Amino acid sequence: MLGNCVEQMKFIATDSIDSIVTDPPYGIKFMSKKWDCDVPSVAVWQECLRVLKPGGHLLAFAGTRTQHRMAVNIEDAGFKIRDMMAWIYGSGFPKSHNISKALDKAAGAEREVTGSRTADDIRGGNMHAANRGVSHTIELRDKPATPEAQQWEGWGTALKPALEPITVARKPLSENTVAANVLKHGTGGINIDESRIGGEGRFPANLIHDGGDEVVDVLKDAARFFYCPKASKKDRDEGLDKMEEQQFVQWQTGNGASGKPSSLSEGRDTKRRNTHPTVKPTDLMRYLVRLVTPKGGTVLDPFMGSGSTGKAAVSDGFDFIGIEIDPDYLAIAKERIDVSR
Repeated sequence: MLGNCVEQMKFIATDSIDSIVTDPPYGIKFMSKKWDCDVPSVAVWQECLRVLKPGGHLLAFAGTRTQHRMAVNIEDAGFKIRDMMAWIYGSGFPKSHNISKALDKAAGAEREVTGSRTADDIRGGNMHAANRGVSHTIELRDKPATPEAQQWEGWGTALKPALEPITVARKPLSENTVAANVLKHGTGGINIDESRIGGEGRFPANLIHDGGDEVVDVLKDAARFFYCPKASKKDRDEGLDKMEEQQFVQWQTGNGASGKPSSLSEGRDTKRRNTHPTVKPTDLMRYLVRLVTPKGGTVLDPFMGSGSTGKAAVSDGFDFIGIEIDPDYLAIAKERIDVSR
């Protein structure tokens, strides 16, 4: 369905959806996208509540800085907050502002050159295509030039991102017990057995990891948790063979306060058919959909994006309704979902 999700959900019958699994805007103005200017309002979640069957679950991703606002809006809409899951990973890139360098810059003090590196050492294969194979010498100026910069050497403004929270909420039951609600509506429970982890069949936890060395080293017994890495290019572009590849830049910077580099060559530049900037991996969405959706149930994603939830749902035999406001992303989602049927 193309359009604003609140308006489009009005065409969906009350108490007709078995689960909602969605990756909504985080409200952090990611890459200056207009759709990420705020977290979804209470009105959005109220409409989600209306279409869900009693006892139906909502799983909603959020950003670490705004998860509290997301959860409050969900709760204020009438949902019962049941838990919070965390998807943790080791591949996050810090967007921290170097305070020492900022102080020297503000004072007009030029730092002494302490060494040099080539561009390939810093960006490797992520350079802008026009610069690949060209040697660029980067001067390193790591020594503070002013007393103030010396005092604040080593200080920054942000931590390395390593997790995304997922709010777990449930529409209030219509019956006195979960057992009675399940018999009447088919919703209210979590599919424990089909979500067990590994060969030993461990009980599913509220933590998911990406299987990376950094995470495994910390968790030690990482096998007790479900793991899923970030979406690969193959996963993102599967089913999009008919679409032309487009230039895609995923901003990353270690020192910029804005989270944007000053030029393409400072970002990750590649060619992709799926140009949505926040694609969730299909395997992760399959796990989440399976966890909260009864057999043969209908999954709703009111913030469909490029269709990872839909791709996951139809590949596992669920019905799916997706709503997206951007026609370009909707077209990508349709292709990705159709190839999974």
